Amino acid sequence: MPLIKITVPGRLYEVESGKKSPNTGKQYRDRLDQQIIPAIGELRMCEVTVCRVDRVVKNTAEKHGNAVAKMTRTVLSGVLATTRSTTTRCGTVRTIEGSYKSARALELNQAQDLRAKVAADPVAVRRDLPDFTDMMLATGLRIGETAGIVWGAVDLDAGTVELRAIVIRVVGVGLVLKPKPKSKSGYRTLELPSWAVEMLRRRRPADAKPNDPIFTAPMGSLRDPSNTNADLKETFTAADYGWVTSHVYRKTVASMMDDAGLSARAAANQLGHAKVSMTQDNYFKRKVAKTGAAKVLEAVVTPE
Repeated sequence: MPLIKITVPGRLYEVESGKKSPNTGKQYRDRLDQQIIPAIGELRMCEVTVCRVDRVVKNTAEKHGNAVAKMTRTVLSGVLATTRSTTTRCGTVRTIEGSYKSARALELNQAQDLRAKVAADPVAVRRDLPDFTDMMLATGLRIGETAGIVWGAVDLDAGTVELRAIVIRVVGVGLVLKPKPKSKSGYRTLELPSWAVEMLRRRRPADAKPNDPIFTAPMGSLRDPSNTNADLKETFTAADYGWVTSHVYRKTVASMMDDAGLSARAAANQLGHAKVSMTQDNYFKRKVAKTGAAKVLEAVVTPE
């Protein structure tokens, strides 16, 4: 029985053909190189049992978390190109259960306080983070999406911004403006609050070109999402909001929409989610469940 020949999984071919993001391709390749090949690369096919594969996934989850384990499971499926899970006596390869934390958003007074502290932080100002975080708070966009906004995507008279592209890092190439959001639902045009429009008016140079990014790195090049994320973490910590991440801004936008009585569909459209359930489960705050049970259960204890 020959050793396994590890080949590029079909999902990596989807990256090469343009169907998947280069970032996704890098993550698939990392899972292949870091988890899969070290674990089963030297085994013979007869030795690759579901029990062994299940152990790879389990160990990955314990060391690196569920997100990495899920992707490892996906790439393993592509490598093996088989459904052994339904035919062997070892059972099925484990399903990785999600472990999403309850959404924590900024309250209005916290958002106002944090915004003021970021604006007053000289390091944050030097890194151009006040306007950048204002744009995230005004839209609920991710870091890469915010960094990818160009002047041609903004209509200041209408007060709208169109999400056309995101900034990503491609191995061997560097930072690029990828003209394709994360998903089909990622293409969207959003209304802006008046304070965000005024910020953009103030910021816009007289010689701005349609394809010029609005939020660049200090030297004028594309802003690196990874570096920006690190800068934001440092800024939030300095402002005594160490628990805040860029995702908290997205959750804050969704939470404020929910508190205002706007629909989950509206919030999903704002955030670029294809499924409303994603928004409801992971971005809305948990509310008191007014099910009517308390009134009914009053009968359990009869008043004396």
